[in-house]
Amino acid sequence: MGVTRTPLIAGNWKMNEDHLQAIALVQKLAWTLSEAGHESSDAEVVVFPPYTDLRSVQTLVAADKLEIGYGAQDLSVHDSGAFTGEISGAFLEKLGCSYVIIGHSERRQYHNETDELLAQKVQAALRYGLTPVLCVGETAEDLEKYGASAVPVAQLRGALAGFPVDAPLVVAYEPVWAIGSGKAATAEQAGEVATVLRSTLTELLGADAAERTRILYGGSVKKANIAGFMAQRDVDGALVGGASLDADEFAGIAQFSKHITV
Repeated sequence: MGVTRTPLIAGNWKMNEDHLQAIALVQKLAWTLSEAGHESSDAEVVVFPPYTDLRSVQTLVAADKLEIGYGAQDLSVHDSGAFTGEISGAFLEKLGCSYVIIGHSERRQYHNETDELLAQKVQAALRYGLTPVLCVGETAEDLEKYGASAVPVAQLRGALAGFPVDAPLVVAYEPVWAIGSGKAATAEQAGEVATVLRSTLTELLGADAAERTRILYGGSVKKANIAGFMAQRDVDGALVGGASLDADEFAGIAQFSKHITV
């Protein structure tokens, strides 16, 4: 026990930025972080561009030796074959991706992705050395009917079926009612759910795995509110949506320690 979890600030670009815009955004983000004296040991910064941007981001990060990680927004359960439009974890591995988002609420809602399917995607990610960023969260209706943690816990249990206890994992708690709404959960709400999720991880995977797993909060995260979330014992970072498209704002989020007031 006593593991130190390096904070993770992740930017989900969703369906925004072409590959040329991606280059400009990553360059500006890297420059802004460097000018601010950011250290990767203080917070790991990762971006999740669209598939078509990944090769450009890979080339830029490698050529300029940028301390910015990157990953994909989704992957297929299949490794290869006649699956038009699907993207294999094998392709993402060759692009140098470290992470892949699995189970984002938009995938659950618009593509009807089930916990059973997401469990298969988690296994597909692990086959290619990708760390799953598993998203869980409740809608406003779920919140009213079941409370804040019931649905996220059920989703976590379903998607981690057969998960190896020694495999890497990041969990992102994203209350659906807060995503893109401008109405974030309170820091205390996020912290309470994160604590329940870590307790569930302890039950499912054991204390060591639960202790090293980073739990992120996502949903209307901004430079102005990140410090409150990061003050919560079981919140280890943020999965940022719209604000990650603004290099200055996103860099400010990564510099959360500078916003903490005593």
